[in-house]
Order: sequence, then structure tokens, then C-alpha cells
Amino acid sequence: MSDLLMQRAHKICAQKKLRFTPNRQFVFQLMAKQKGAISAYDLLKKLKKHDSNAHPPTIYRALDFLLENHFIHRIESLNAYLMCDNFGCEHPMQLLICDQCKSVIALSDSVIDDAFLEQAKQSGFKIANKVLEAHGICYNCLTP
Repeated sequence: MSDLLMQRAHKICAQKKLRFTPNRQFVFQLMAKQKGAISAYDLLKKLKKHDSNAHPPTIYRALDFLLENHFIHRIESLNAYLMCDNFGCEHPMQLLICDQCKSVIALSDSVIDDAFLEQAKQSGFKIANKVLEAHGICYNCLTP
């Protein structure tokens, strides 16, 4: 699965003429293997196993590239990152975050997105950054 994702990422970077450096590729692979959200410092620990000279700016530069090009999402309330299932293009996103197990369900519902944008427009508000996050308890944590 990870090889197919990497091939897709290479294709997108080639089409957009983006520099997909070895470090960016490695961080992409770490994100692709990750189940759920992960913090930058946990990613850095994993990166240090591959590159002992890696420092926080190393990971943040790679994460910034992946964010800017829609390969991953940033979960503001958890200060963490999540692999994007529909990476490579901008799309609506809503996150359901379990406060008990920290699992994250990523939704991409254009109806919710359109309604939110319309409400902002009617309020005379110009959105610069939009990530909708809802916290609660997931089904697995609710059921005994």
C-alpha cells in the first residue's frame, strides 16, 4: 500500500514541478505508515532512527511542504498531523476526534463545507484557514 501511495506522490510532485526531496519522501512514508494522528516530535523520533542528525526544523520543513501541497492535514487542537486519504488536491475536510482514544475520523463533506462558507460570507467574514474539528467519543469507546 505504501508503495502505491509513494508512486502517487511522485506523480503529483512531477506534475506540479515540486521538489520531492529524500527527506520529504521519508517523512511522507512515515505519515503513510502511521495509523491516525502523530505529533511532529513523535515523527522526529522516528526520523532520527533514519537520520541521526535530524532536528526539529528538519521535520517542520518537511511537514510544511506536505501541508502546503495537501498530502497531510494538521489537527490544530491536538497539535498533530494526519495523512490525507485524498492527498494532492485541496478538498473540504471535517475531523471527528475521540477524546478518549484520540482516534480521528476525517470526513470530506462538501455540503457541510458549503454551508459553513455561506454562513461566514453572510456574516461578512473572510476565512483564511479552515479546519473543522469536533471532539467527542467514538463508537468504539462508547460501546462496552
